[in-house]
Amino acid sequence: MGEKRWKSKGRLEAGDRPRRSVLVALVLASVTLITLDARGGSDSPVEPVRRAVGEGFGPVESTTSAFVRPFTAVPSYFRSKGDLREEINRLQTENAGLRREVDTADLDRNRLAELEGLTRTARSTGYSLVPANVIALGPRQSFSHTVTIDAGTSSGVHADMTVLNNDGLVGRVVRATRTTATVVLVVDADSVVGGRLGSSMEIGVLRGRGTGTQSPLDLELVDDSVVAEPGDVVSTFGSDGGAPYVSGIPIGKVTAVYSSPRETSRRAVVEPLVDFTSLDLVGVVVPDGARTGRGVIKADGGHHR
Repeated sequence: MGEKRWKSKGRLEAGDRPRRSVLVALVLASVTLITLDARGGSDSPVEPVRRAVGEGFGPVESTTSAFVRPFTAVPSYFRSKGDLREEINRLQTENAGLRREVDTADLDRNRLAELEGLTRTARSTGYSLVPANVIALGPRQSFSHTVTIDAGTSSGVHADMTVLNNDGLVGRVVRATRTTATVVLVVDADSVVGGRLGSSMEIGVLRGRGTGTQSPLDLELVDDSVVAEPGDVVSTFGSDGGAPYVSGIPIGKVTAVYSSPRETSRRAVVEPLVDFTSLDLVGVVVPDGARTGRGVIKADGGHHR
């Protein structure tokens, strides 16, 4: 039994020798190839083998990469899609903002011109003005020509205050709430304004016809012997204490003069200087130094609250 074991063991040891020899040979071959490759560079004797392996496995690698790429790109695809969606939303928002600027450019330019005109009016007349925007027109069914402005008692606006714009007289405040006020236009049938001819300083009374938003006014002079001339500018004569009308505000120009033999009087037709069909920014005359809830355009061109 002992002899058989020894022989078996001896056969096992003998069988291990070829394995070790092969391993040693592979190691030596690898070292030799590495040395030759490192020293040879591009002239390495291994280069043909490397090229052949590359040509053989290159297509397989490309095919595998093409097959795997869609799966590996899924996370980046969703990230890119999300970023792209955010960029589109940002550009749409910017585009909408630019479109609004373009759409409102004319309106903003006109309102700026009106504000500048109102500032010049305050400087030329010497009155302090509370700027306000027209936000509504009076009901036509009442045959009343009125507008509503967005300034009320909280802004220092009260009844019997003069309202004008950069062209001339608009009307007077007839009632006011905390945030709004109603203005009756000079063309209203119930409107009566004392006027003065610029050429002769003669005074008279202007009455609205109430036949339309842009209807003319009728002027009757106190002195019947005075004849108004076409082109004469009529301005406000003024009221006691400046209420409801302050003096010196242009109203309109004389366009025609009619005589009435029966009444021995002459009536002049006055075309308003204000375009009532496009009223937007107006100014309410307030006492000097008045403190209001909004900016006041002062006679010196400045602003205060």
